[in-house]
Amino acid sequence: MNIAPNILMGRYEVGRLLGQGSFAKVYLARNLETGQSVAIKAMNIEKILKGGMIEQIKREISIMRLVQHPNIVLLYEVMASKTKIYFVMEYVKGGELFNRVVEKGRLKEEEARKYFQQLISAVDFCHSRGVYHRDLKPENLLLEENGDLKVADFGLSALPAQFKQDGLLHTTCGTPAYLAPEVVSNKGYNGDKADIWSCGVILFVLMAGYLPFQCANLMVMYKKIDKGDFKCPPWFSCDARRLVLRLMDPNPRTRMTVPQLMEVPWFRRGFKRPQAKNEVDVDVGVLDEVESAFFTAKPACLNAFDIISLSPGFSLSGLFKDKVVKQESSRFMSIQPASSIMSKLEEIARVLRFSVKKSKNCKVELQDSKKGRKGHLCIDAEIFEVTPSLFLVELGKTGGDTLEYSKFCSQALKPGLKDIVWAWDGDNQLSES
Repeated sequence: MNIAPNILMGRYEVGRLLGQGSFAKVYLARNLETGQSVAIKAMNIEKILKGGMIEQIKREISIMRLVQHPNIVLLYEVMASKTKIYFVMEYVKGGELFNRVVEKGRLKEEEARKYFQQLISAVDFCHSRGVYHRDLKPENLLLEENGDLKVADFGLSALPAQFKQDGLLHTTCGTPAYLAPEVVSNKGYNGDKADIWSCGVILFVLMAGYLPFQCANLMVMYKKIDKGDFKCPPWFSCDARRLVLRLMDPNPRTRMTVPQLMEVPWFRRGFKRPQAKNEVDVDVGVLDEVESAFFTAKPACLNAFDIISLSPGFSLSGLFKDKVVKQESSRFMSIQPASSIMSKLEEIARVLRFSVKKSKNCKVELQDSKKGRKGHLCIDAEIFEVTPSLFLVELGKTGGDTLEYSKFCSQALKPGLKDIVWAWDGDNQLSES
C-alpha cells in the first residue's frame, strides 16, 4: 500500500522530524519545484498565543530577513495556516558543532580558529545591522558538509527598539554557562559585549573540549562567571590563552571588542572575510501573513442593548454623551477594519517606545517603557463592531498618572489616529489636563 506524501501548502514535501522544542517541530522537506532540501520549522499558533510569544516570533522573522550572510542560516520564506506558522529555512546537513566536539573531543587550534573566524564574521555582521544574538553556543552553530559554520536560532535576539532609556538591554536570557557577568547581574548590558563574551566561551570549549564554568550548583557557577574564575588548559598556545582572557574579561568596559579582535594576529591568520549581501531583503508581506494568522477573530459585536446603554438617543452624537465616561477613558468611532485600527495603535506605540500586547479578541495593551509619577502608564484599547462597516474603540487608563494619560491622548494618540477616526468622544475631553 502506497502512502501519499505529506505535501505542505502544495509546495513542499515534508519528511522526517529533525528536532522539536516547546513551541515548534523542525522537519526535513523538499521543495517540489526546485528539488532543494529545506528545513521547515512548524510552530503552533495556539501555543504561541498562550505563551505570549507573538512579538518574539515577529521579531525573529524581521531579524532573519535582516541578517543574510554566508555564515548565518537563511530564512527562505514564512507561511501561515489557521493553526500553524511555518519557517522555511536553509537545511544545514552537517549537524551541530556541539555534536562535533562531543563525538571527537577538543579541536586542534587551527580547526578551532577556522570556526571561530566564521562565527565572528557572522556576529560582526549582525551587530552592524543592530542585531544582538544573545544565545550564542555550540548547539546553535551548524556545520555544512564542506565544514563551513552557520549561526542559527535567532529566537532570543534583540534589536535597538528593545533598549531601555539607559541605552541597555535588561532581559536576562540565554544559556547559563555562556552568559556574560553583566547579564547574570541583571543590571543592564550592551548586546555586543554580551555576545563577544559568549564567543570567548565558545572558543574555550572548542579548544578545551569542556566548559570554562561548569558546576551543578547554578549560583556557584554564576559567582565564578561574575569573577571570571576559570583556567585555560596547558595545551592552549600563549596567543590563544591571551585572547580568551581578553574575550572573557568580566569587566565589559575593558573586554575586547569585535573590531579589536579582528586586528589580533592570531585571529587574522588565514582569515578571509566572506561577502555578505549589501541589500536588506525585508518581505513586509511575510509579516502581514503572520499577523493575519494570529488575529483572525472578529471584534465583539455590540447588540441593541449595548448601544442603548451607551447612548440615550440613536444619533451618532448620542453615542458620545455617556456621563459615565471618566477622564481616564475615551472612545472613538472608525470605519476602518479592526486590523487597521490595531496596526495604527501599534505604530504609535512603536514611535513612543511603548510595549504592545495584542490578543485575539481585538484588545491592545500599551505600556510606557519609562516610569512616570505613578509608575508605568498603561492603556487598554478594545474594539467593538457596531455594524460590519463601523467600529467603536474604547480606550482606558489601567495604570499610571491621569495627567500623563491626558497628555498622551491629546499630544500623541489623537494626532496619530486622525487618518482612521470618524468621530471622537468629545474633543474637549482629550484636551483636559
